[in-house]
Amino acid sequence: MRMIAGLALIACLGNQALAQVPMTTEEFDAYVTGQTLTFGFAGEAYGIEEFRPGRRTTWAFIGDECREGRWFARDEQICFTYDDSTTEEHCWIFWQGENGLNARFMGEGASTELYEVQRSSRPLICPGPEVGV
Repeated sequence: MRMIAGLALIACLGNQALAQVPMTTEEFDAYVTGQTLTFGFAGEAYGIEEFRPGRRTTWAFIGDECREGRWFARDEQICFTYDDSTTEEHCWIFWQGENGLNARFMGEGASTELYEVQRSSRPLICPGPEVGV
């Protein structure tokens, strides 16, 4: 019985490791281009990113203003820079999970893991700053 439990544990760990194989640049590009993805963190909506051709993006934390940016590959990581802070890079490793795209932040405090909550071909709607009556 212990042997069966041990084999089951190895199989689960093997599947988990296999599921976290980083996407290649080409796989990532094919998955995200033309899509708007909503990401979650710890059971809450975290942010939304629209991915356009030419590796251009628009990102917004939930309830915040949009930031224009771009992404590029560095080894196994996909890194983002945004027009309001072009020297600051945000690098992630992305992999295909059971329910969509997953991402692990690779900077300091690398405990942030995001997961895809929703995927749409509609563009991200970005109200301008201080819009109101």
